[in-house]
Amino acid sequence: MIKYVGKKIATAAVLILLVSFLVFILMQRLPGDPATIALGDAASAEAIQDYRNSYGLNDPVLVQYWNWITNIFLRWNFGKSILNARDVTTYINERLPNTISIGLPGLVFGVLAGIIVGIISAVKRGTWIDQGLTLIVNFFLGAPRFLVAIFGVIILGLQMHLIPLQGYTAPWVDFGEYVHKAFWPVVVNAIYTTAILARQTRSNMLEVINQDYVRTARANGLSEHKIIFKYTLKNALIPVITIIGLQMRNIVAGAVIIENVFNIPGIGQMLVSGIQQRDYFIVQGCVLIISMVTVFCNLFVDIAYGFIDPRVRKSMG
Repeated sequence: MIKYVGKKIATAAVLILLVSFLVFILMQRLPGDPATIALGDAASAEAIQDYRNSYGLNDPVLVQYWNWITNIFLRWNFGKSILNARDVTTYINERLPNTISIGLPGLVFGVLAGIIVGIISAVKRGTWIDQGLTLIVNFFLGAPRFLVAIFGVIILGLQMHLIPLQGYTAPWVDFGEYVHKAFWPVVVNAIYTTAILARQTRSNMLEVINQDYVRTARANGLSEHKIIFKYTLKNALIPVITIIGLQMRNIVAGAVIIENVFNIPGIGQMLVSGIQQRDYFIVQGCVLIISMVTVFCNLFVDIAYGFIDPRVRKSMG
């Protein structure tokens, strides 16, 4: 098991390095000079040269990458914004908690709702309940989240006045105001997770229900409640763990849409702003943070799967 975990950690570290290098090279290939963008077209050649020297932009590309990535991993320093010379790390430290405060509740709500809907749909297979839930799940699987968010604001905000149109208050500032303002963003963030887990749980439940040992349990007179929750659900949820892990990345990655629709000052909004202003160091930092969260979530799932699934443990041992 230790060898398996070590191999997964090493793979994750290599992936992060590859992603960071790719992001850095892509940003280098974008048109425009950061010094000219920061100082303006009217800046003198001497001022531009001094600016490039201060940011190390005249160094070879590989040297620039090495300085950038070592500063991140050794000092947690993402460099400075090219527009206002403020530390990108400060921006990230300020905005990442806001992103997590929307993404994490969305993940928890989506997982719980998805599993519950999937179980009900499987148990009520073929009934109007199953058909209705399946229709709703398929609708939200295909519906873009930004449209769901906008229509929700129009109906719940403009027409019914149940939610604010935009804005955000951190839970550590005013929890009641946070719940009021974050309710719809959290729901929108959870919708896709709920839909995909509901479909996966239903499919797995129906497959397990048809197994011989379940029919044997029924023949022995066990209650349907015990069969579902003691025998069926435990085995049906093993593949769902992988889906949950893949959805964990939406804690940060899903913020790009949600934060810009609801004007929430998080990583996603900062990324879009950095792209629009062509602030390369901010874009690099945001993309790397999102990539690191995604890789670590996949690492967590791989390791957890080894503990949960006996077949994986057997293959390792």
